[in-house]
Amino acid sequence: MTDVTQTSLSQRAWIELLLLGLIWGGVFLAARLALNEVGVLTAVAHRTFWAALVLWAAVRMLRLPVPRDLRTWTAFMVMGLLNNLIPFSLLNWSQLHIESGLASIFNAATAPFGVLAAALFFADERLSRRKLAGVLIGFAGVATAIGLDAIRHFDPRSLAQLAALGAPLSYALAAVWARKHLAGLAPHVSAAGMLTCSALIAVPLAWAVDGPFETQLSATTYAALAYYALIATAGAYLLYYRVLDMAGSGNLSLVTLLIPPFAIVLGALVLDEALEMRAFAGFGILALGLLVLDGRIPLPGHKKS
Repeated sequence: MTDVTQTSLSQRAWIELLLLGLIWGGVFLAARLALNEVGVLTAVAHRTFWAALVLWAAVRMLRLPVPRDLRTWTAFMVMGLLNNLIPFSLLNWSQLHIESGLASIFNAATAPFGVLAAALFFADERLSRRKLAGVLIGFAGVATAIGLDAIRHFDPRSLAQLAALGAPLSYALAAVWARKHLAGLAPHVSAAGMLTCSALIAVPLAWAVDGPFETQLSATTYAALAYYALIATAGAYLLYYRVLDMAGSGNLSLVTLLIPPFAIVLGALVLDEALEMRAFAGFGILALGLLVLDGRIPLPGHKKS
């Protein structure tokens, strides 16, 4: 695989990339609002179940072939765990103890985790000098956001920060799994399949852990769950693949940098969240690492990709 990043973006691609960042930035606010009345796993069950229905409708409209073999559906099941059930649950639980904006910053560590996972599992994903530098800078940003106090005085907030970091690690492993076992499948079908398998686990698990689903919820909670499932999951997947076709994977990685600012602003406006300066400093360092990682900021002695 070449170590090159495409950097040109059309105006339309920029607009849709910003829209995707806004949608995914809003998912942290929606999750936190929903958690005021529903359990962690119940929120995940709603997100995966309703999103799966929408994506299957899209698959049907596009007349895409649906796999029926056990091997593919087993791959969907593992993908659903790694890309949906585990990270969604970890991020939801973390937001009970840390700010939604801070959770979004930790979520941005998906890229450095992804580079390391790819280097471990694929021979053509070598860890070049530039990639290694980007990963190290990115993790330095994560460490800055966490702060030494979280290590010296370990408490539920410290554990929540580690849980939030578990989500990008799970996403990175999901990317490896998808490349190994889902290559060649239409992305809309893969997304619908993994969300279906996630829902098959999440719905009974939520019922067992959180109790029977409540129907007497506030309008705010219903709106948050609808946004969480229909817009920030099903709609975002459809937009994601559209931007991918339009801008390429290198440019699409910029959405990682766009999500936290939107999440931070929404958290401040709606939830009155105020992050510590180390969180902003950590995000700045992490953003620098991501830009080095994809070649937009060259290392000394290297030309820009």
